[in-house]
Amino acid sequence: MTEQPASTVPSPAPRGRADRASGEEALLTDGSTVRIRPLTPADRPQVLALHADRMSDASRRLRFLGSSRRAPELTADRLCGPPRPELYALGAWTAGVLVGEADFETAAEQPDTAELAVAVADAWHHRGVGSLLLEYLVHAARERGVAAFEADALAGNSAVHRLFSDLGLPVHRRYREGEVRVQVPLAGADTDEHYLRAVEERGRTADLASLAALLRPHSVAVLGASRRSGSVGQSVLRKIRDGGFRGEVWAVNPHAERVADMPSYPSLEALPRIPELAVLAVPAAAVPAAAEECGRAGVHGLVVLTSGLDADQARQLLHSCRAHSMRLVGPNSLGIAQTDPAVRLDAEFGGAFPQPGTAGVAVQSGGVGIALLEQLAWLGIGVSTFVSLGDKYDVSANDLLQWWESDDRTNLALLHLESFGNPRAFARTARRVTRRFPVLTVDAGRSSAGRRGAAAHTAAAAVPAVTRAALFDQAGITATRSVAELVETAALLHAQPLPAERGAIAVVSNAAGIGILTADACVEAGLHLPGLPDRLADRLRRALPGGAGTGNPVDITPAAGPDELLHCLDLLEHSGTMDALVVCLVPTALTADPDRDPLRALLDGPGRRRLPVAAVRIDQQAPVGFLTARDGTLIPAYADSRSVASALTAAHARARMLARPASAEAELPDCDPAAAQRLVDGFLAERPNGGLLDPARTADLLECYRLPLTTTVWAPNEHTAVLAARSLRLLGHSGRAVLSAHRAGQPARESSRAVRSDAETRDAFRESTASSGGRTTGVLVRPAAAPGVDLRIDVRQDEVFGPLVLLGLDGPTGELLDDRAARLAPLTEADPAAMVAELHAEPLFPSRRPADLAELHRVLVGVSRMATDLPQLTEARLGPVVVRSDGVLCTDALIRVEPRLPFDPYLRRLRRRPLTEASG
Repeated sequence: MTEQPASTVPSPAPRGRADRASGEEALLTDGSTVRIRPLTPADRPQVLALHADRMSDASRRLRFLGSSRRAPELTADRLCGPPRPELYALGAWTAGVLVGEADFETAAEQPDTAELAVAVADAWHHRGVGSLLLEYLVHAARERGVAAFEADALAGNSAVHRLFSDLGLPVHRRYREGEVRVQVPLAGADTDEHYLRAVEERGRTADLASLAALLRPHSVAVLGASRRSGSVGQSVLRKIRDGGFRGEVWAVNPHAERVADMPSYPSLEALPRIPELAVLAVPAAAVPAAAEECGRAGVHGLVVLTSGLDADQARQLLHSCRAHSMRLVGPNSLGIAQTDPAVRLDAEFGGAFPQPGTAGVAVQSGGVGIALLEQLAWLGIGVSTFVSLGDKYDVSANDLLQWWESDDRTNLALLHLESFGNPRAFARTARRVTRRFPVLTVDAGRSSAGRRGAAAHTAAAAVPAVTRAALFDQAGITATRSVAELVETAALLHAQPLPAERGAIAVVSNAAGIGILTADACVEAGLHLPGLPDRLADRLRRALPGGAGTGNPVDITPAAGPDELLHCLDLLEHSGTMDALVVCLVPTALTADPDRDPLRALLDGPGRRRLPVAAVRIDQQAPVGFLTARDGTLIPAYADSRSVASALTAAHARARMLARPASAEAELPDCDPAAAQRLVDGFLAERPNGGLLDPARTADLLECYRLPLTTTVWAPNEHTAVLAARSLRLLGHSGRAVLSAHRAGQPARESSRAVRSDAETRDAFRESTASSGGRTTGVLVRPAAAPGVDLRIDVRQDEVFGPLVLLGLDGPTGELLDDRAARLAPLTEADPAAMVAELHAEPLFPSRRPADLAELHRVLVGVSRMATDLPQLTEARLGPVVVRSDGVLCTDALIRVEPRLPFDPYLRRLRRRPLTEASG
């Protein structure tokens, strides 16, 4: 690719996390780790060595379109000279060696187009260095206003042409005399589904390769395996050996010759071979040195069981893992288990051996992990993979979802998460995975006390419940309120088909009381119990004993035996009116006769039905268990009606989610994000610490996204306020105007009453001035809106989750009822309608037809796009947003901006530092 002459065109100052001198670490396609960071003048020797020594003559000819001997030196001078705003260059480093470089440079005559160049050391070809560098360059270029990359390449340079083709962005080529002029438009790179899927797939490939040493190792060493029986290290060593691990396992302890009747080695160097996986059970002070020893020896995966690391020990541990391309589970981990018969690794110190199966389990709390494994084992639900994430310095639930998606064994995922690293990437992965199999989680930290506990336990940021709920909903994850509820729901989803989307439930019992309780529980959980059609009720009356109730619930009476119950279930199933069946059985004197026990209808009848079937048996001791039908079908049986109702509600929600087509990000074609960014940058240039936008800038910013703010007039004195109110009263279709007192840098304070005359306007102005102690700089005058439903739309910028959009009722009623819906930005095409439908106040709207609510949906998309485009927007409040029969009108708005670095959630990166310092 050609070298371009330097230019003097200034460009915006570098922004974004990828610009930090320390750089970012990311995975290559073979699972190894590289650091991506900007080149500096001090890197000149490495840049020269890359082009002169680490590339063959053939590679240099392709890179420089010829064989100039001075090209490497000129390139090093260009990339590592004094900083120039028109040039941006990144390097990929591993073990202190530069293995790849990519740069772009703009010219004065065309500042929105940049000339691109890429070089990769020969030994690092086909490992994803070039594509990773290009992804980072795309991110940096868009931050600088670059709209397209251009490059020259020889027609025979198949590697670079494949690099561009596989990037995921459009590529335009022009051929001329053996060379190809390549152009890559960058517009939409942050939202284009094709590009995001390509980035995602490259990341998934790299992730799976890096996790193989953890979850499919051929050899394991336990460091800190003690001679003391019952110690953590020895317990894990014994479980690996006694669990039938298919590979080699060694104990490392410099103070013992044998541990658990196995030879012990003084160090990793003394082992017959270097293990793929090392399990660390050493004291906290010894963890950094042990991790560095493992990295230098060539270990690829670490499981750190040790807890109590301080910040310095944590930094050293993570540094060793990054420097030596080791993936890390923990610290403070219970361990891991892989039940694949080809591996059979049990490297955890829980009480029971995980049974082989198809449930993937990931937990942050070791205690929750132990309880979950025990309950699953009691139920007979086997585990495909178990990972105790602990303090989650590296490997996260996002990694494991991708592993389970690809392992051809897992069909159910169970999570217990107290913190999130990259929620947007997690939600994107989960949305894809949950369409293949159910993903369940315990919604831990719902209360303020619980969030404090989670933050103290994992050193992670406390996450508000509404934010977490939005994440779960968008990701299609089934959230439960306890470990018990998680297991109860998993039992139904594991063993039975899903109900139809409408979720009509039929309750059948041999005792009216338990049937009524179950019906109540189902309705209170939000399920639908329709009455039975007359024809179906008549057929049931003829099939059941006298006195049977043929409504819903259906009371078959204690006199009914297995044949009557079986016939009843068949009629309900084939009626076409029901989507799930709940059978409630109470022991009676008649059921003591095995031939008369209606339970036989479930055990001897057709276990596998088209509809899901669950049982309530109030006499069973366990909260949930399985009944095994003759054909092997498992029917979950619950001791409490509320448990079956909760499980069915989750199944119904999953059925609704799967019935909805996958939704792309909502588009807003008539917006002007460039103008919005200029407005915010201008404000922050005047006020570097940020603050509330003044009314004029607020209106201008909303106009960039076509958000319908009502006409507002600034009135610095009483006379102007009277004139403004007089002219605006007619615009509100109500003959009234509203005054809002304003002080610089403070939210406007609205008058408690609307004004209808000049006298009332003067009174309102004086009241506003008096109530602020004379500090009012003026008032905002707007027409009062015609009657409608007053809503409020908020944006909250969360340090972990990014922007959150909330919709709810405005005013004291909305605060009291807490009637609101929330979604993480950016919203999808389906999100606005779903948010409106979730509001309890939705029946109050003048019309609920989709066409009449389209304007409200568009406003929500506009707010979402504004929050996504502007990372500096830390708070926004639009309200009242009045929904009327003739449209939507925003009567007031407050927007706060602060200097913030943009963060691309889809840029491939590993965690930057332990959670004791920050999440990410």
